[in-house]
Amino acid sequence: MTISMHSACVPLFNRQLGALLNWLDKAEAHATARKFDPNNYLQLRLAPDMLPFVSQIRIASDAAKGCVARLAGVEPPKFDDNETTLADLRERVRKTIDYVNSVPASAIDGSEERDIVIPMRTRDALQFKGQFFVQHWALPNFFFHVTTAYALLRHAGVELGKADFL
Repeated sequence: MTISMHSACVPLFNRQLGALLNWLDKAEAHATARKFDPNNYLQLRLAPDMLPFVSQIRIASDAAKGCVARLAGVEPPKFDDNETTLADLRERVRKTIDYVNSVPASAIDGSEERDIVIPMRTRDALQFKGQFFVQHWALPNFFFHVTTAYALLRHAGVELGKADFL
């Protein structure tokens, strides 16, 4: 049995972005119960040289919408990277879910051999075929940043467990 390109990524993005919304709710509840500003989470880092929590969410969002757009052969939508609150991050995640769901399966399916080009700021563009892009770049990149966001919240004491991730 074969799996469609749409089925290989869109349900994963939807599920994990939905989980991410729940984590943001739990983070806000955790901060409120302990009487500190929930927006303190935005600058969390595990190491001085890593991007902060807010960037992890932005990049996960960009990975999901970028994957779907590129597989459909269209330019990914641009979101302003101006989130300063958990509410702003929730809105970005919701916009990402809405975009991912707005692209019809028919626009994505059959993109296994589509040429995918990822422009890079400091080096030559990356080039892939559609299926390789999904399996070896888009999904691993998305999950790296989602997992890092999860780890940052756990490190900050937010009560999340494996069930919250899955």
